Parts: sequence; structure tokens; C-alpha cells
Amino acid sequence: MSQTPDIHASPEPTGWQRTLWAMVGIQFVMTASISFLSPIIPLMLPELGVRSTEAVDLWAGIITGATSFVAAFASPIWGRVADRYGRKLALLRSSLAIGIFTALMGLAHNVWQFFGARAIMGAFAGFSSAAIALVASQVPERRLGYALGWLSTGQLVGSLVGPVLGGFLADISGSYRVPFFCTGALTLAALALVWAVVHEDFTPPRSTMRQKSVLSGLRLLTGSSGLLALFLVLLMAQFSVRTVQPVVTLFVQALIGSPPQIATLSGIAFSVTGLADLVSSPFLGKRSDVIGYRRVLLICLLGATLTSAPQIFVGSYWAFVAERFAVGLFIGGILPTANALIGRSVSRENRGTIYGMTASATFLGNSLGPLTGGGIAATLGIRYVFVVTTILLAANLIWVWFTVAELRDDPAR
Repeated sequence: MSQTPDIHASPEPTGWQRTLWAMVGIQFVMTASISFLSPIIPLMLPELGVRSTEAVDLWAGIITGATSFVAAFASPIWGRVADRYGRKLALLRSSLAIGIFTALMGLAHNVWQFFGARAIMGAFAGFSSAAIALVASQVPERRLGYALGWLSTGQLVGSLVGPVLGGFLADISGSYRVPFFCTGALTLAALALVWAVVHEDFTPPRSTMRQKSVLSGLRLLTGSSGLLALFLVLLMAQFSVRTVQPVVTLFVQALIGSPPQIATLSGIAFSVTGLADLVSSPFLGKRSDVIGYRRVLLICLLGATLTSAPQIFVGSYWAFVAERFAVGLFIGGILPTANALIGRSVSRENRGTIYGMTASATFLGNSLGPLTGGGIAATLGIRYVFVVTTILLAANLIWVWFTVAELRDDPAR
């Protein structure tokens, strides 16, 4: 089998390890603070005037997806700005906005104020895509899967710790508003870490590149069948994963009722997937550099499909937790592997733009998934959400098999 030469090869950056580990830690802080709110949002809705079970199901999906829906349209613009002025600046902007608007959500008196703060936050979102672009522009090409795997690990550990701490904090404080204020404070702490610790070797683009618009990034994306295929992979992956998000707390309530520790137990059901991701993601990221990104992507999608199906029939809380853990063993490898394929397909100076474009796919999945999940739960029942999730993961597996080509380094390099 012939090897495809890497036309974008460049000398390995210096000091990339320090930047990588700094970003892993900061990604952990950011994700932990944001995921504080995952089990809290459905429980807070009755305090904001949402009374019926069907309305809670629907609003949980709408509010969970609001930020991502707005961010899907703003992200390409911020990606181009990041390429022009630096990815570190993009991290600072995003963290500041998340901290302010999350605190405002905690001050909301009705569901529309809550929804508004959540939606406006999306216009300034993009922390994760900026983090990916920064790391992808600093690490050696041959270590891209490894680096993005560890960056994903920081995110996943945050998603593991955050819901449990958020639920526990709500239970011991007796207030569903306290986690929002804590999220705002932790996000601002992450901003300080970015400012003080993160180093970026950034060279401003040439004047000809400055004149390029977001439309040029769109042409770059649509002009490559491989990039366009991966755009749809990210969209479908996030859509299928996030469809379940707004109903986890509600499903736990259906299984065990509403004991005093319901927020904590719901947080555990959220977090156990992150625990499994923590176990598998570094291994999958490292293996993708060796056996190929496409192969690892197929393994992850197959495993996620097979482990999602049993959730349709689960009848006890701890069995549900065990099944969520099984899903997490494979879900964690999808995004870093797809992002590594994307990064290897474009030059370093265009990665902020391309990751901004592909972040739109992630944000659309993040938005449409919860909205769909909430709508399905409100009309057909919660268990049908798991049916749809399984079908979507299987469809994504088939799509990757037929449309995504492998891209590997020349081992002589």
C-alpha cells in the first residue's frame, strides 16, 4: 500500500509538551465547571415556572441545546479570528463570556431569562475548538492523535467530576442556583490560568491571508470530500450522544423516584460515562497514531452502537449506570480521532479556521440532539430516546465505513 506524503510537514515545535499539559489541565477546569450544570438544569426548571412533566422534558432539551445552536453560527467567525490574532486570545474571550453568562443564569427569575442567558452565551462560545486548534498548531504532526487524545482526557475528566460535584453542591446547599455561581467563578479561574500559563508560538498570517473571509474557510471545507465527510461524522456523533443528555436526570427519577439525594445520583449517572472515557481515551488516541485514525474511529462507533442498545430495556438504576459506563468506553475516542484526521488534512495556519468550521458541526449536534431528545421524551417516552441514539450511532458507523479514507504518516519520517 502506497503512503501519502504529508505536504504540510514542518519542523517540530519546541516546548509543545508544556503547552499540551497546561491545556489539558485548563480543559479539565473548564469542562468540570460547565458540567456542574448538567444534572441541575431539569431540576431547576420548576423553580422557573415550568410545571408539567412534558414541559420540563421539552424545555430541558431546548435550554441544553440553546448555547450550541447559536455557537454553530458564530464558531466559524471566531475560528477565522483565532487564525488571525491567535488561539490564546480566543480562549480568553470564550472563558470570560462563559463565566459572566453562567452567573446570570443563576440569577434568572423565569425560564425566558434563563433561556436568554444560555443562548447569548453561545455567541461567544468556542473554548473547546480554540483549545483543539491551539494544541494542533503547537504539537508535532506525528503526535497529533496522542496530543488530542490527552486534551480530550482533560475534558472527559472534567465531565466526570463536574456533574457529581454540581449535584452534591446542590443537595448540601439546598439550592439549585449555587452551582451556577460556582461555575462562573471556576470559569474565571480558568481564564487566569490561560493568561498565566499557556504559551502559544503564534506567527501572524501574511497580508494575503488576512484578506480571506469565512467563505474561504467554507470553500476549503467543501472542496475536500474527506473534510466534508468528517464534518458530517462530527455532527452525527454529537447529535447521537447529546440526544440522551437532557433526559438522564429524568430517567433516573423514573427509575428511583425523587429521594433527597436525586441530584447527586443523577450526577453519578452523567459522570460515569466520563470515567469510562478517562480509561479509554488516552489509549485510543495513542493507538490511532499507530494503527490508523479511521480504524480506531470505526471501532469506537461499533462499540458505542452495541453498548447503547441495552439502555432501551434497563430496569434498575445501577444497571443503567453500568451501561452508561460501557458506552463511555467507546464514545471518548470518536471526537479526538475525527479531529486528528481533520488536523492532518490541512496546513497549520488554516487549522483555526477549519476547526472553527467543524466546531459548527459539533455545536449543531450539541444543539439539535438535546432538542430532539427532549421532544422524543415528551411525545413518545424516555426509552425511545435510547432507540434513536442507537440508530444514529449505527448510521454514523456505516457513513464512516463508506466515506472516510485513512490518512497515515510515512513511517520513514
